[in-house]
Amino acid sequence: MTRSTCRPLPESLGTPTRESGEGALLWKLSVPGHWGGLRPTMPSLLLLFTAALLSSWVHLLIEANSWWSLAMNPVQRPEMFIIGAQPVCSQLPGLSPGQRKLCQLYQEHMAYIGEGAKTGIKECQHQFRQRRWNCSTVDNASVFGRVMQIGSRETAFTYAVSAAGVVNAISRACREGELSTCGCSRTARPKDLPRDWLWGGCGDNVEYGYRFAKEFVDAREREKNFAKGSEEQGRVLMNLQNNEAGRRAVYKMADVACKCHGVSGSCSLKTCWLQLAEFRKVGDRLKEKYDSAAAMRITRKGRLELVNSRFTQPTPEDLVYVDPSPDYCLRNESTGSLGTQGRLCNKTSEGMDGCELMCCGRGYNQFKSVQVERCHCKFHWCCFVKCKKCAEIVDQYICK
Repeated sequence: MTRSTCRPLPESLGTPTRESGEGALLWKLSVPGHWGGLRPTMPSLLLLFTAALLSSWVHLLIEANSWWSLAMNPVQRPEMFIIGAQPVCSQLPGLSPGQRKLCQLYQEHMAYIGEGAKTGIKECQHQFRQRRWNCSTVDNASVFGRVMQIGSRETAFTYAVSAAGVVNAISRACREGELSTCGCSRTARPKDLPRDWLWGGCGDNVEYGYRFAKEFVDAREREKNFAKGSEEQGRVLMNLQNNEAGRRAVYKMADVACKCHGVSGSCSLKTCWLQLAEFRKVGDRLKEKYDSAAAMRITRKGRLELVNSRFTQPTPEDLVYVDPSPDYCLRNESTGSLGTQGRLCNKTSEGMDGCELMCCGRGYNQFKSVQVERCHCKFHWCCFVKCKKCAEIVDQYICK
């Protein structure tokens, strides 16, 4: 059964207020004339230089951390909070000021945001398991490391699939009654649903999941304030576009599910509700969007435009990128590439998982391994299956 396609996207929950200024004024030197009439001493200049260096390092550290770290560090549910302990939001790493405020308002949501991030990471690793970059996690703070500082296709997919994971997790938590601010879906009955079928049950609340994910995930980008037309602003717009593409993939793929009622399974009556698609299908959709992602650049007016105007303008459901991807062949500390040395490859494949492409022409080593599998399975009455374990020696290949 196909659901109605005219369902509009839900309204925003309201953008969180951004705090004015990023930091406090630490000191002020009063120097008349060009310097205010006084020459700053060497210790003063050294102090200024050290402070500027420290400030930029702290800014980079904050930028490197991400809310994705909620997937790596389990979040306590509200009923597990200890009386007298520090508020949970102050302990969570990687949150921007806006996200921390939302955490304080919706603490019970945080565990499910972490679950959504974990779902997104696992799906990313599945989709890229046979590529040079395989969505590897490198630490618990930045999760993916410096590679996310490049506005590449891979970064675009990662932002999209993690945003989709949050929509998925929050929507399902609503349906299961885990959140006090939402419940079952209130989506209107599809117009094409047969009259004698009931529209009810408890559907996944994808409307609420979409709205909350938009506020939380986008908060980090919306509170940044870069010069119009700058590369930094282009990256912010890229992230927002890809976040939206991920959310829409979940929203658009939610469909009508039905259950039969009747004597002896006659299915004389059906009850139907809105249900999320399997997340693997969402990942497959986003992988297709990755393959057709559009190369963009920032204009002086502060908008993204196609690098090649002959291509079709991307829709809100498409992925975009602003930087070319590194080849990911060799380990590179500056780009965050882990390289492909030691990766398994398929000797007979001509695709990206093949040894020629995966190993970037460096060659590969062959070794033998023992794989144990179930075999000679027999059904016994009643009712179980008994199998033997068979060992098999197989050839495997790893990149030099």
